[in-house]
Amino acid sequence: MEFKDYYQLLGVTKTATAEEIKKAYRKLARKFHPDVSKEPEAAQRMQEINEAKAVLSDPDKRLAYDQLAQQYRSGQDFQPPPDWDAGFEFSGRGFEEADLGEFSDFFANLFGQGGRSGRGSRGYQMRGEDRHAKVFIDLADAYQGATRAITLQVPQVDAQGRVVSREHTLSVRIPKGVKEGQHIRLTGQGSPGIGGGPAGDLFLEIHFTPDSQYRVEGRDVHQRVPVTPWEAALGASIETPTPSGPVKLKVPAGSQTGRRLRLKGRGIPGPAPGDLYVELEVVLPPADTDRARQLYSTMADELAFNPRQRRGG
Repeated sequence: MEFKDYYQLLGVTKTATAEEIKKAYRKLARKFHPDVSKEPEAAQRMQEINEAKAVLSDPDKRLAYDQLAQQYRSGQDFQPPPDWDAGFEFSGRGFEEADLGEFSDFFANLFGQGGRSGRGSRGYQMRGEDRHAKVFIDLADAYQGATRAITLQVPQVDAQGRVVSREHTLSVRIPKGVKEGQHIRLTGQGSPGIGGGPAGDLFLEIHFTPDSQYRVEGRDVHQRVPVTPWEAALGASIETPTPSGPVKLKVPAGSQTGRRLRLKGRGIPGPAPGDLYVELEVVLPPADTDRARQLYSTMADELAFNPRQRRGG
C-alpha cells in the first residue's frame, strides 16, 4: 500500500483554507467526472479527488492526517503506525464498510470502521454530535482507579479558514477495573447542540501505555519476572513488584526460563477478576571479575552439564 498525498492530489498547499480546497475540488471534478470527461483513467482520478476532498474538507480527519503526513511522502510504502490516531477527538463512528467501496485501501485503513475519524453521525437535529478519542492510561490505574488530566487535540477553523489544533484538557476519573478497549463516557463533553440543544457526549476508548514488563489479555495480566540461577535451581521465596503492589512469590526448585506461575485474582479487578501469570526468566550474573570467572569454571568442571545433550542419550 502506498501513502497518498491528498494535498498533491488536489493541487493545493498544506495551508490551504476550506474555501481553497472546495474550489480546487470543483475545478478538478469538472475536468475528470466520468460523465463528461474524455481524459484517460478519468474514473480513477475522480475517485482520488473525492477521497482527498473527504479528508481535507473534514477538520477532524485533516488534523490527524496532517500529523501522520509529516513522516511520509507520496508513493512511499505505508502501513498505518499502531495507534496513529491516539489523542485526537473525532466526530461520528467511522465509515461503514459499504461506504468505503469507492475509496482506496489507504483511506479505508485510516478512516474505516476501525479508525477514529469517521463520518459525522446522522439523525440528530438539536443534540450535538458525540465525539470519540483513543487515550492511554497506565495499567496501575486500572487496578486502583485514578483521576487523570488527559489532553486531546481538537481541530478548529480559524478566521482565515485554515484548520488549526487546540488542546482540550479534561479531568477524567478512571474507574477501577477498566479494561482495554472499554469506553468511558463523558456526558456533555461532545460537540455543542444546535439551537440550544444539549451537547453530545465524548467517548474515550481506553488503551494501556505499552510496558515491556506486562502484557494484558482481557482481565488477565502476564508479567515477566527475572530470577537468579540459584533461585531457579534450588527454589526460593522472592518479592516482586506487580501492578497491584509487591507480592511474595514462591519459585519452585528446578524452574527454567518460561515457567509460568498463576496468581489467581491478581489480574485486573472486576466482578470476575483476572489472574496474574508470572513468567520466570533466569538471568545469569556477568562473568566480569576474576572471582566470577573462577566460579563459572568450577561449575563447568564439577557439574558436567551439557544442555544440548538429549536426556538419556
